[in-house]
Amino acid sequence: MEEKKLICIGCPKGCGITIKHTGKTINEITGYTCDNGLKYAKTEFTEPKRIITTTVKLNNGALPFVPVKTKEAVNKEKIFEVMKAITQLALDSPVKVGDIVMPNIAGTGVDLVCCRSIKKVS
Repeated sequence: MEEKKLICIGCPKGCGITIKHTGKTINEITGYTCDNGLKYAKTEFTEPKRIITTTVKLNNGALPFVPVKTKEAVNKEKIFEVMKAITQLALDSPVKVGDIVMPNIAGTGVDLVCCRSIKKVS
């Protein structure tokens, strides 16, 4: 049996979690102190996901860039594909919080959304 150790990010406690497993099969999870920790450990072991946050170039805006993020977490192995798609973007102002910048980014089923409203500069 193998062990994988994680630091939980499900809540501010940062519990040290140990996953005992055989290959891809989880045999035991210890060290978590809340349900968030158990859920995090299972997901992180079987299908790790991350929310991606970055900025995109903004044309004619009061600021040169606008912050964006994925609306939901995407599979970790898709991060580079998502970032490649994001680097090719340039938005035209004005933009509003919640605007969908790119639906189904990199075929993930997750939308990229705007995180700040920025007015157009004439």
